[in-house]
Amino acid sequence: MPDEPMIVEVAYAKPEEQVILEVQGRIGMTLIDAVRASNITARFPEIDLENAKFGIFGKLAAASAQLHAGDRVEIYRPLIADPKEARKKRAAEGKQMRKGGGKAPEA
Repeated sequence: MPDEPMIVEVAYAKPEEQVILEVQGRIGMTLIDAVRASNITARFPEIDLENAKFGIFGKLAAASAQLHAGDRVEIYRPLIADPKEARKKRAAEGKQMRKGGGKAPEA
C-alpha cells in the first residue's frame, strides 16, 4: 500500500525556540523526504541538510531511513564543544577548587 497517506512530525530546537511540524506523506517516505516536505529550512536557514545529523525518536537515523506513521524526525544541531573536552575542563576546575585554588570568602 505505498500510496496510502501517513503523518509524521519533524522537530528542530534551538535554545530559544523549538518547533514540531506535522508532515503528510505516503508510506515509503524517507526521513529526508519528510524534512524537505516540512520546509523547515525556510524557517531555520542555518540547517545544513547535507551535513546535519538526524534521528527518529531520539535514535540516530540515516537520511534514507524509511518512516512509519507517527514517527518524529529530529534534526540535531552541531555540537558547540566536544563533550569529552568540556568534561575534562570541569574536572580540572573541580580539582583546583578542592586544592584551594578558588577564592576564599571575604569576611
